[in-house]
Amino acid sequence: MKVSSIQIINTLKSQGFNALWAGGCVRDILLGIKPKDYDIVTDAKPEQVENIFDKTIPIGKQFGIIMVDFDGHHFEIATFRKESDYKDGRRPSSVEFTDDYEDAHRRDFTINGMFYDPSTDQIIDHVNGQKDLELKLVRFIGEPSQRIQEDNLRILRAVRFKNTLDFQYCPATYKAIKKHASLIENVSKERIQTELNKILQDKNRAKALDDLEDLGLLDYILPELKECMGVAQPSDFHKEGDVYTHILKALESMPEGLNLSMYWAVLMHDIGKPQTYTDHENRIKFNGHAKLSSEIAEKVLKKYKFSNQFIKHVSFLVEKHMSIYQIFDMPKKTQIKWFRHIWYLDLLELNKYDVLGTSPSDLSMYLKVLKLYHETVKDLPAEYPKLISGDQIMQILNLKPGPKVAQIIEEIKDLQLENKITTEKQAIEYVENLKG
Repeated sequence: MKVSSIQIINTLKSQGFNALWAGGCVRDILLGIKPKDYDIVTDAKPEQVENIFDKTIPIGKQFGIIMVDFDGHHFEIATFRKESDYKDGRRPSSVEFTDDYEDAHRRDFTINGMFYDPSTDQIIDHVNGQKDLELKLVRFIGEPSQRIQEDNLRILRAVRFKNTLDFQYCPATYKAIKKHASLIENVSKERIQTELNKILQDKNRAKALDDLEDLGLLDYILPELKECMGVAQPSDFHKEGDVYTHILKALESMPEGLNLSMYWAVLMHDIGKPQTYTDHENRIKFNGHAKLSSEIAEKVLKKYKFSNQFIKHVSFLVEKHMSIYQIFDMPKKTQIKWFRHIWYLDLLELNKYDVLGTSPSDLSMYLKVLKLYHETVKDLPAEYPKLISGDQIMQILNLKPGPKVAQIIEEIKDLQLENKITTEKQAIEYVENLKG
């Protein structure tokens, strides 16, 4: 991708235009991080970009943005511009094509406002972004309140960049975010979801959530998590502190690179505790909190426009997270059914991070379940053969189609799991014995 982006820049320059890398890729290069993509800016107008390259998509032509399909990669090529008259907290109603200086000053943060010319190895920095990289500061370009008013999502992006990069806020940036926290309600749920996902997938996710609380953003984004603050837990098992502290500690214990659903499941697993808190009989309890947490998780994820399958996955993990140790009391056939569940190992992982979120942490039961799982599944076939059909059962017992037939099929499957029925003959004999 890097080589292809340089070829695009050289092509534009060969046509007499200026062309540079912009934004996040420049920041990452200066930090020694491999860029995920390379955004390109130029003084060529959108129509000129379309004329120069064979495969283009006008994804935001009115804003000067053309997608170029080049050498199997997609690149956003944006014309230098300045923007004005933001009326919806996101999009400008007026765009004027200009030069790199004006373009830099319309951007969000100084660390994202630099350009780089790979053909000359030159950094173009009109906003002192290099200085803030050295100081490790997240700073809005120009007047902070104006930058926030232009695009309200910048409030949340500031939190993400600060924590992802292990930086600090410039004081004026911090004060502006805190002052305008309520503006996050103007942002679409899909855009907030994208930022929250990136925050949760980063190693500093717990610190970022703490920042959201400190800045007043949690009240608007995840008030359900804010309610967990100050909710006491049994000190015998939770010396780490209240429910909020436990959830953040559990999130902190998670490595990067897991499925997104696992981060959301850990975030949501105890979210129902505030509403189920009781301290009768000299003991703190949260009866039914797993079920309620699952319901709250479903509501939150629907609000943020997650897919139905994602919601189903997270809700299942949250609802079942307290039942993991019941496996030892189950008959073998039920154990096998659980171990064969598509999300069982995810459930076990959730248990691990739940335990790591407690103080002291004791993983002995988790390891015991994991051992039982491996011992049980290692000799199981990938799939058990179907030994008898519904038609055969109906013929033997003179039954009509209905739930009774399905029940008998399930009984035979259970007996297969226990190796009590292994052949078609044995299955037929079992059904024959149900007569009369």
